[in-house]
Amino acid sequence: MLQNATRSLFMSDTATVHARINPTVKKEAESVFLRLGMTPTEAVRLFYTQVSLHKAIPFQLHIPNELTKKTLNESAKGINVNHYNNVEDLFASWDE
Repeated sequence: MLQNATRSLFMSDTATVHARINPTVKKEAESVFLRLGMTPTEAVRLFYTQVSLHKAIPFQLHIPNELTKKTLNESAKGINVNHYNNVEDLFASWDE
């Protein structure tokens, strides 16, 4: 019954959304969708539904400060990034 109601919600009338997305971001996001068992279309529908229900973006948005921007840029370039083989090694590094 719930499945039919959900299907009706999404399939009664439809509109098309087109978006241009960085190919790397698209690939990484679709990998997550696959692990969750959903298609990119279902993910977009979910996002739009949540925005509609909440009347807002369904998560907090932040403008990164200068330190965060610098850290993100360095991480993207592999600068000052530590790699660990497992969680135990990561935790052990905190004690050093």
